[in-house]
This record gives sequence, structure tokens and C-alpha cells, in this order.
Amino acid sequence: MSVFKNDDNGTWYTMVRYTNWKGERKQKCKRGFTTRKEALDWEREFLQQQSADMDMTFAAFVELYSRDMKTRLRLNTWQTKENIIQNKLMPYFGNKSMSGISAKDIIQWQNEMMNLRGKDGKPFSATYLKTMHNQISAIFNHAVKFYDLRANPAAKAGSVGRKEAKDMLFWTKDEYLEFADAMMDKPLSFYAFEMLYWCGIRLGELLALTPADFDFIKSTVSISKSYQRLNREDVITEPKTPKSNRVIKMPDFLRQEIQEYMKTLYGCEPGDRMFPISKSYLHHEMDRGAKQSGVKRIRVHDLRHSHVSHLIELGFSAVAIADRVGHESIDITYRYAHLFPSKQEEMADRLDMERGEGF
Repeated sequence: MSVFKNDDNGTWYTMVRYTNWKGERKQKCKRGFTTRKEALDWEREFLQQQSADMDMTFAAFVELYSRDMKTRLRLNTWQTKENIIQNKLMPYFGNKSMSGISAKDIIQWQNEMMNLRGKDGKPFSATYLKTMHNQISAIFNHAVKFYDLRANPAAKAGSVGRKEAKDMLFWTKDEYLEFADAMMDKPLSFYAFEMLYWCGIRLGELLALTPADFDFIKSTVSISKSYQRLNREDVITEPKTPKSNRVIKMPDFLRQEIQEYMKTLYGCEPGDRMFPISKSYLHHEMDRGAKQSGVKRIRVHDLRHSHVSHLIELGFSAVAIADRVGHESIDITYRYAHLFPSKQEEMADRLDMERGEGF
């Protein structure tokens, strides 16, 4: 152990030699420890990280996990993961060794999360519980796949919560039109909601739209980016998934509406955002419009569900709908299966005919 005391200020420091992943001999100095024990603890965990020793603490492995994954994910995705890691996982598992965390520990943590209450006095939603479990399982999967941890205790414990919220709310076309009437006093809000409902785009995709994204000759809008507000800065990122990069054909009435809207955007350059508003602004406008029109309150994201529901009602296939909204067709089939008309009667009749033809 290479731990020393700094006589100038009484603090401790460590000088550690190690071999990096390239096989090169390196030396690292870390200063400012209050006690010798703190310096020794840091040195031990550092060497465990370098050798991928699974006796390292959960907190130490999270550093490796962050180093491996942060640059591979969208900034807003990483911030969501990091928030869960720091606030929901580290307080419980931070000082435990990776190899010492058992399925029983995971179950106890799950129970504690299910019993927690937020500032509003309500428990975490089933969707959020599922998200938290997925995150801790992802960390252990990473340790199993790349750092030779023997098994994933989170997988053995089993999940909690559910992937999607139980209730997926929709507006019918008539409900949306009532809401849209209430929005016409604010053109910015009205045209934003028109794009969301009639094109089924995500909120971040809407807020990233620029005049250059529209082709009014072909009556199309290109979705190639997404807007996020991160760390008090406007950030334009790639869409949520590769499938999200798409060109959407607009109905003619919407093309005319957006052309009219663009005429009001004085000084708006081809690369400028057409809807320079925040997500919270549209949430407040949803409140206002729902109250004024008398329709049930749904989330802004539920306008996307409403668009899909409307297309299903019009008889379009899951493949065609998926192509329009930037999903995989299997996701549309799975998430909206209850909305597709049943073909059971038609199947039975057809099989009956097939059987009868054999006699």
C-alpha cells in the first residue's frame, strides 16, 4: 500500500501503480484524504476497478458502468438513468460489494421502493417501479457480460411494476375537434396540437420542427430530430430510435394550415424552431383546453395514442401505422391489439369452408 501523509496540511494521499487495459504500467496519485483509512479504501477500490474485481462496491462499479455507457446514450436518456442510480440505487446498494448483493437484497429494495411515497403522498407508479428495476438489472447485466460477475441477482429476484401504464387514454376525433375549437384563440397552441393529433408525432419531434422540414409541394414533413431542454439549455438530438427518422404525408387541410401559420412567423429562418415553446407550456394549454371544452383531460403524449387509435378505426394495418408514427409494427400490434377489430368470426367461417371443401 502506497499511502502517505502530507506534512504541509495533514491530509493523506496515495500513489498507486497499476496495469491499464492496454497492458501498460501506469501510476496514479490521489490527494486530499482526511484519514489514512479513506486513502486506503480509495486505493483498494481503484485497484479492484482496474482488475474488474467483483468484490468492489456497487458505487465503484457504477463508475465503470457510467464510463462504458454514458457516451453511447442520448443525453436525456443518460440523465434519466443517472437520476435513478443516484437517488434510488446508490443509497441502498452503494457500499455493498457487487458479488455480495443477492436476490434477497433486490427483493428487499423492491419492497422498500413500493412502500415509498412521493411529495404528493402517492406511491410510485407501476411504470416507474418497472423502470427502476430495469435500471438495476441493466447494471448487473453489464457486470455479467463484461466483467465476469457470475449472475444477475435482479433477474433472479424478478421484476416489479409493468412496462406500460395500465390506462392508455385517447380522444376520439370528435373530442379532439371540440378541444381544437377551444385552442383557436391562440394560433401557436392550435397549430402545435394540430401537428400532434393529425401526424401522431412525439412532443420532442414537434418542438424541433423547422420550416426546412416541410415540403409543401409533396405535402410532407420530415422527422429527423428531437428537442430537449437539458441543464437549462436547448438541445437538439437525434430522434428516439432509428425507426423514428421518417417522412410523414400530411392531409391537405393540415398542409394549408401550416402554410398559413408560417406566414405569421416573421423573421423565422429555415433552420429556426417553428414552435419555440416548452413542454410545460403545452401541458398547461392541455389543461386549459380540456377545461374550456369539457372533454376529458389526457396527456400531451396521448394525442399520439389518439392518432394511432384513429388510424386503426379507419382500417389501416399495423405495418402502415408503424411506418407513419416511427414504431416497429410488432409494437403497434402489441400495444394496441385491443383496438384492432377481431377477425375470430371471419377466421372460423373461413376454416369451416376449407373443411367443407374436403368432403
